[in-house]
Amino acid sequence: MTRWTDSDLPSLDGRTYVITGATSGLGLETAAALAAHDARVVLTGRDPARLDRALAVTRGVATGPDPVAVPLDLADLGSVREAAARIGEEIGDIDVLINNAGVMAPPRGETKDGFELQIGTNHLGHFALTGLLLPFLPTDDPERDARVVTVASGAHRMGSCDPTDLNYERRTYRPWQAYGQSKLANLLFTRELDRRARESGAALTAAAAHPGYAATNLQFAGPAMAQNRVGQLLTQGMNTVLGQSARAGSWPTLYAATQPDVHGGDYIGPGGWFEMRGHPEKVEPNSAACDDANARALWEASEELTGVEYAWPVGAGR
Repeated sequence: MTRWTDSDLPSLDGRTYVITGATSGLGLETAAALAAHDARVVLTGRDPARLDRALAVTRGVATGPDPVAVPLDLADLGSVREAAARIGEEIGDIDVLINNAGVMAPPRGETKDGFELQIGTNHLGHFALTGLLLPFLPTDDPERDARVVTVASGAHRMGSCDPTDLNYERRTYRPWQAYGQSKLANLLFTRELDRRARESGAALTAAAAHPGYAATNLQFAGPAMAQNRVGQLLTQGMNTVLGQSARAGSWPTLYAATQPDVHGGDYIGPGGWFEMRGHPEKVEPNSAACDDANARALWEASEELTGVEYAWPVGAGR
């Protein structure tokens, strides 16, 4: 894994990747890198104009099938269902789902379905999408190497995940703690998805990745929504001093999505200074991300909130 970059990607001819949040930053870099190595890429995003621009960029570097764009708003379960149905009808089987999209530390808000905005977008939307796309992942064929890669964050260390109060109905809402909860939920989801896949006999690799400190538009979303000019200036300074490029930030995700030594439950992040920058390697989350009881409780709460239950392979021993 030493000094691996997107230039080390093999030909991905014959493989199909679905990427959420592919209109800018890490998602667009991920989509472009995959398309430039012969993959069929499905870009998703909630803003039609930005999605069209991202599609044009990806087409400009594609060496394989023509990329496809599908509108998707993870903060609206109706949109999630529509996008999943469209992917199933128009694309058919996919090999890898990359749950990349997210929001970071905005003022308190709600999704269309009444969920706290960050847990609703970063976790519950992806939980629903993954379950709805599961029938289109070749989990009955180990040779196809089906994967679900979910993009978490080092910020999972600042959060605690309470499956009985995911929407901050009892706790005081604090933007960064809520962001930490949503990123911890990404890791708990990956852990439980891997456990359930193994238990069912499904041929599915569930892994997670994090970009370190990548200088993207994501960091500006919270201060912009709060109309916090000081916060925007501070973010700009931190991005300049501490951040690595969005391209470098995409390398852990690309590694997790493509490399043969990635196994279920693996967590890939930058190997440099405090995991903030550098080339991808396997890293360790905190102990809260390894809490199997909480992972199961989160899964059950997510099923109840989204109404999505996972259909595992017929005959699986669950």
